[in-house]
Amino acid sequence: MIFYPMVISAVAVLVTLVYASWLDIRDRRVTFVTWLPMLCVGLVCVGVLIWQMTGNTGLFVGFLAVVAAFLYDDYLGNRGRTDSPCLAGYYSERMLVPYLAVVLILPAVSWFVLVKTFNVQLVPWFAMYAGVFLFITYLANRDFTASTGKKKKIQALSGREEMLLRWYFVLVIIIFAITSVILLFDGNWGSPALLLLLPVVFGGLFYTFATMNLFGGADAWALIFIAFCIPVFPIDPLLGTPPLGFLAFSVLINALVLNLAAPVVIFIINIARGNHAPLQYMFFGFPVKGDRIQESWGFVMEDFTESKGVVNRRFIGFFDSLRRMYNHSGRVYTKDLRDHPEKYTKELEMYKKAGTVWISYAVPFIVPITAGLITAVTCGDFLLAVMRILTGGM
Repeated sequence: MIFYPMVISAVAVLVTLVYASWLDIRDRRVTFVTWLPMLCVGLVCVGVLIWQMTGNTGLFVGFLAVVAAFLYDDYLGNRGRTDSPCLAGYYSERMLVPYLAVVLILPAVSWFVLVKTFNVQLVPWFAMYAGVFLFITYLANRDFTASTGKKKKIQALSGREEMLLRWYFVLVIIIFAITSVILLFDGNWGSPALLLLLPVVFGGLFYTFATMNLFGGADAWALIFIAFCIPVFPIDPLLGTPPLGFLAFSVLINALVLNLAAPVVIFIINIARGNHAPLQYMFFGFPVKGDRIQESWGFVMEDFTESKGVVNRRFIGFFDSLRRMYNHSGRVYTKDLRDHPEKYTKELEMYKKAGTVWISYAVPFIVPITAGLITAVTCGDFLLAVMRILTGGM
C-alpha cells in the first residue's frame, strides 16, 4: 500500500535531514528554523492523510494542538532571541499572547467541538492543561522580564519554580497521551487516535531525554518531527511493515543499529595505531595532540590535575559522565575550546602539558538518523527482521 501524502512528506523530511546533517558536521549546530519548512509540509500531508483515512477533522486539529504545544515550549525557552534574523518574528515578545491563545484554543476545539459526543471526562484534563500553560507562561514571563531588566522589582525564580519551568512539559505530554486514550475508546476517534498517541509518547520521550541533556537538541527535534511528519510508513518496505506501523520508532532502531558500527571501527583503528586505554574507552574515543585539541571534534574523556610539576590524568567514568551531561557542567567540548578559548586557558595549558588527550568520537547522531530513515522506508525495521529470523519467521 502506498500513502501518497506520506511519500511527499518523507521526501521533504529526507531533504531536510541531509541538509541538517551537513550543517551538524560543518558547524556542530542545527538552528531550529531548519525544521520549520519540513514541518509545514509534513502537517499538510498528515492532514490530507487523516482526511483520506477517517474524515475526522477533530483528530487533525488535535494533531495540530500537540505540535503547537511543542513549538510554544520552544518559544518560551527562546523568546526575545536576536541571534537569528530569520526567526526574529517567531521569537518576538509580542507573539506571547497569540501563541498562548492558539495553544489553548486548538485542544478545546478538538476535544469538545469537533467530536461526535461530548465526553465530560475530558473537562478536568483540559482544565489542568490550561492551568499548567497559564502558570508556566506567567513564570516564564516573570523570569524573562527579570533577566532583561525591563521591569523593576521582579522577583527571581526560586529553585522549585525553575525546576517546574524545566519539567512542566512532561505533564503536558502525559495529558495529551491520556486524552488521546480517552478519545480512542469513547467512540469519538477510535483506532485512528493512534496516529496521535504514538507520536505524542515518542516525541515526549525524546523531549525528556533532551531536557536531561542525555540527547542532543537537534537529534531530539529531528526524531520528534519525523514522528509528527511521517506517523505511518509511506510504502510497504521490503521486510514488511511492523505491527504498529509507526515509522519513527523503526527509524530510531535502524539508526542505533547502524551507529553500532562506529565503535567497532574506532576500536580497530586504535588497535592498529597502538593507542592504549581502558577497554571501554577504546571503542568510543581516540587520543589527539594536546596542543592541537581545538582542531578536533568531540568531548574530552579525561580529567587532569597537576602536582609538583607532574600532570596526573584519569578517565571520566560512565556515571560521572552522565551526571555532567545532566547538570550541563564539567563536560568539556572541543567546540567550546575553539569558540571560547579565554574561558578554558587553564584546561588548554594542561592539555599541552599532558601531550595527548583522549576525546570521544563526534559523528553527529543526525547522520545515522538520516540513514535510519532511508533504510526504514525502503527495507523496514532491522530489529523486527532479526527477531523474525531468530524465531523462524523468515
